[in-house]
Amino acid sequence: MFGIYLKRELSRRKKAALVIAMGLALGIALVITVDSVSAGMQQAQDKVLKSLYGLGTDMTVTKARSAPKAGSSGQGPNFKFDARSSSKTSQSSDRVMTQGGQALKSSLVEKVTSQKGVDSAVGALSLNVTKVDGSFTQGKAQSSTSSGSSGSQRQGGPGGGNDGGGGQPQVQGGGADFNVNSYTVVGVDVTDQGLGPLAAMKITSGRTFTSAQTNAKVAVVGKSYAKEKKYKVGSTFRISGTKYTVIGIATPDSSESTTDVYLPLKQAQTLGDAKNKVTTIYVKATGSQQISAVKKEIQSNISGTTVTTSSDLASTVSGSLSTASNLAAGVGKWLSIAVLAAAFLVAALLTSSAVSRRVREFGTLKALGWPSRRVTRQVVGESVVNGLIGGGLGIALGLAAAYTVTAISPKLTAQLGNSDGGGMAGPGGGGPGGGPGRQASSNTLQIALSAPVSVTTIALAVGLAVTGGLIAGAMGGWRASRMRPADALRSVS
Repeated sequence: MFGIYLKRELSRRKKAALVIAMGLALGIALVITVDSVSAGMQQAQDKVLKSLYGLGTDMTVTKARSAPKAGSSGQGPNFKFDARSSSKTSQSSDRVMTQGGQALKSSLVEKVTSQKGVDSAVGALSLNVTKVDGSFTQGKAQSSTSSGSSGSQRQGGPGGGNDGGGGQPQVQGGGADFNVNSYTVVGVDVTDQGLGPLAAMKITSGRTFTSAQTNAKVAVVGKSYAKEKKYKVGSTFRISGTKYTVIGIATPDSSESTTDVYLPLKQAQTLGDAKNKVTTIYVKATGSQQISAVKKEIQSNISGTTVTTSSDLASTVSGSLSTASNLAAGVGKWLSIAVLAAAFLVAALLTSSAVSRRVREFGTLKALGWPSRRVTRQVVGESVVNGLIGGGLGIALGLAAAYTVTAISPKLTAQLGNSDGGGMAGPGGGGPGGGPGRQASSNTLQIALSAPVSVTTIALAVGLAVTGGLIAGAMGGWRASRMRPADALRSVS
């Protein structure tokens, strides 16, 4: 009886039911869209952070460079060239410097690993290589001669008198032509490549390091740098006179990488004159809930270090990604709540208005013996069905909006910077010295936005639809329960 009466009443009032359902549908669709876009923003931010940290890394341990002591020059190595006796001399020199903060002892990696809540830790050494190559061309000494009137007017030597004879020798021609090329090198622990800077890279040509190549003269180069230098698997290049063979080309899983060359850690330590040193320790916690506790544990047990988590780095992401994320998280959510509340209110008012127009119907039903709770149940049932219809329409509209955003894939920019002067960002840490971390702070990455819709979002939409129907039904049922059979008689003209 309940189902038959419900079906008949809904079919009689199709327009009113559709208006209520559409009001709820718009509110639910907006909630789905905002929630899916917010999820896409989070994914985009995770891609940016993964390009810095590496897959599975929860935090990094670094140490800021100390200020130069009073009286020290604080200058790094210099390039020293000299024009030799030959008329044209080609020369080349590499300056290799550690970057990303003060170097740490490799033994600290084991100390960090032993901390409570730490699953694993590996060290990496960030270097900056500046290569200067070119040639000097020596000039030639020539004596100027004079004749005629022009010679009589030429000034002489240091005394300023006229010189009718030959002038003093002058060097003509000569000069220098040098190119300066700067690139980044990171030494990685080849025995554990699942954690650290190389973990966020995908080998698209050749292969990665083997665990036996701890001190081999081999290299993996980034795709962009390989394209710039026309490197391929098997190519060779030199750093400070040491010859390296390219065994693989690495492509970042997302965005862009700030590292050009990856070497085994021991080779990088030799190049940078940093034996048993690392600049960054990559840490993986036993669980996401342990990250905050692990950070405090490391900071208290290893003095002078800076522990940077992904949430710390997230606060340094700026650009359109940060702006859009703030809008989606702030304005978008509040807007969806306001629209949803308005949809619930409109549905409740329309249901109440529809009940007031059914005075004769409900009064007659009560005169026939229907108790108030049965009338209320009838109104609530109709409202819940309207809510479910609105929920279905809202889910369809929300999925369509999310699919449109994913299909368009608007490009967002992310600029990475340090949260403080000594804070670290990325593989190199980005400390005062620069290096890979510094490049990350000045590098603009482009991320394609998507709008994934999760099962949780769909469940939320269904819950909102039922809630909206119950709110509207409760208001309409309360009004219907207050009607008396006499009201039906008064409504008869």
